[in-house]
Order: sequence, then C-alpha cells, then structure tokens
Amino acid sequence: MILGASGPVLTADEIALYRSERPWGFILFARNIGEAPQVSDLVAAMRDAVGRPEAPVLIDQEGGRVQRIRAPLAEKYPSAAELGALYAQDREKGLRAAWLMSRLHACDLLKLGINVDCLPVLDVPVQGASNVIGDRAYGFDPVVVSEMGQAAADGLKAGGVLPVMKHIPGHGRGMADSHHELPVVAASLPELEAHDFVPFRALRNELMAMSAHIVFTAIDPEQPATTSSKVIEEVIRGRIGFDGLLMSDDTSMNALKGTIGERARRIAGGGCDIILHCNGMMEEMKAVVEEARPLGGDALRRARAVEAAFGPGDGLDEAALRQEFWSLLSLA
Repeated sequence: MILGASGPVLTADEIALYRSERPWGFILFARNIGEAPQVSDLVAAMRDAVGRPEAPVLIDQEGGRVQRIRAPLAEKYPSAAELGALYAQDREKGLRAAWLMSRLHACDLLKLGINVDCLPVLDVPVQGASNVIGDRAYGFDPVVVSEMGQAAADGLKAGGVLPVMKHIPGHGRGMADSHHELPVVAASLPELEAHDFVPFRALRNELMAMSAHIVFTAIDPEQPATTSSKVIEEVIRGRIGFDGLLMSDDTSMNALKGTIGERARRIAGGGCDIILHCNGMMEEMKAVVEEARPLGGDALRRARAVEAAFGPGDGLDEAALRQEFWSLLSLA
C-alpha cells in the first residue's frame, strides 16, 4: 500500500501506524507542502518510520493545474496541452520541451527527497469528455500522446526520479469526473485498442502505472478497471503488455462504491499490486491496512524492480536546462 499523511508534520498516530504496518511508499499533496526544510523533514520522517531510506515518496507534479509543489519551491510550469501545442508547431521542439520539463521536475523534487512523480498522463481525450483530464493531456492523437509521454518519462528518469504512467488503460473517454462519480465507457474493444490503449502499449516497459476508475462495458460491464480482474489480466497485462507495478488510483475517490475497507478489498482482489490511499485520514488508512496484503510473488518482483531502479541523476546543469526550456516555451 501507499499512504498519505494529514499535514506538514507526522502525528504520533501516523508514525505508529507506519511503523507497525510498513507501507511500501507514501504520497504527498499540497496540504503536506510548506517550506523546503519542512518537506525534506517530512519525507525523512516517513522513511524513518518504515526503516527504508529510499522508500518511494510520490507526488502529482504534472504542471498546469495539477502541481502540488508551487512557488517558491518550484516554478509555475505549463500544462501538457501547452506542450502539445508546441509539438503541433514543431515536433522536435515539443518533444524536447516535454523532456526538459520533466527533467526540471526531477530537479525540484529530488531536492526535497521526493523520488517518484505521477507523470506522464497518457490518457487520450475525446471531444465532449469530462474536463478531469482536459489540458492535462498532450493532445487528442494517441501517437502524439505516446511520443510526448515517453519524452516526459525519460526526462524524469534522467534526473533520478521514476515516473508513474496514468491512468491505465485510459481515462480519456470518461464523461464524468471519477473523483465524484463512476464514468462508464461504452466504446467497442477495437475502438479502445486503436485509440485509448495506444500510449500505454507504447510505454508498457515503464516500471509503474496507476489504474483508471472507469467501467469499460466492452470488457467488464460490472467493475471499474481498478477492481476488475478481467480488465487487469486481459487488457493491462495481456493486450497492453504492461508487467510493471500496478497501483490503484486513490481509494477514497467516489467512483468506487462501498466503505473504504470494501473498496480496498476489491482493489486487492482485482489484481492491483498496490492500494493507493491519499487523504491521510487515520480511520480510512486503518481500514486500508486491514485489507492490504503483504507483497509477494509477481507484485514483490515488480516492487523490487522499482526499488532497484532508483539512482542518481545525470548531473546536468539546472540553470542551463531552465534557460533552454523557457526559451522553447516562448515559441509556443
């Protein structure tokens, strides 16, 4: 499991829970972010509680409207759609900008001890879809999304931060915001294969992915992808070919029904390797703990592959990278 925390400093109860249950990793949100020393201390305290100095600490640092770390700790970065607009003008400049922005994310995050970014967003929207993805997507063409997503993932890795691609097998057709209700997609399997799955198949060798809280009626009309063994086994592991660590999207999102414990049980039973719980509410975390299974088998193999991939960045000059990035963006 991956757990959040309630604020900028761990409570005694949080430390006790982490020590006894030893989550595989942690996730930070804006409520956890203050000044740089505070964030670094929080990250260190999380790792100290589980006794693992390189335990994964995740954050959603995409740019645009999804950017948990903001000024003065990080610049205000453009959205994926803005990078996509540059790609439309000049493919090579667009790809370079996507790489550079992720490389700069890595600069910002590693200074604070954060080693995983939930990026790239590989969802390919369709006209009329919910704005929950919207400008977080690189564009409406799956080939563009694939290329830009790969550049973004590569930029993170070059800077010593690991990517999490999301939201597999695709959130782009969702006509509802899965934070609040369950989207249902009625597209045929051939339509999904030709559009939604394409970027995930292209990046199938990445080490981590986050699931989509979406029902695909052509595959499993009853369960959203996150809790569907059919979607996970036949599509994510099968048709897409992803054999990396699969984590759920947030357990507390209202696309999922039932109590937190029931949701966590279905996530584990459906085939996700990791249950993600984000809001830091103690009673909810305790419910997740009750349902989480120890890592074993393929899930343990995948987790160890992630842990083995952490390493130093390429050492490139940050100031030069920033200058190049903003020069490219002035052309968009």
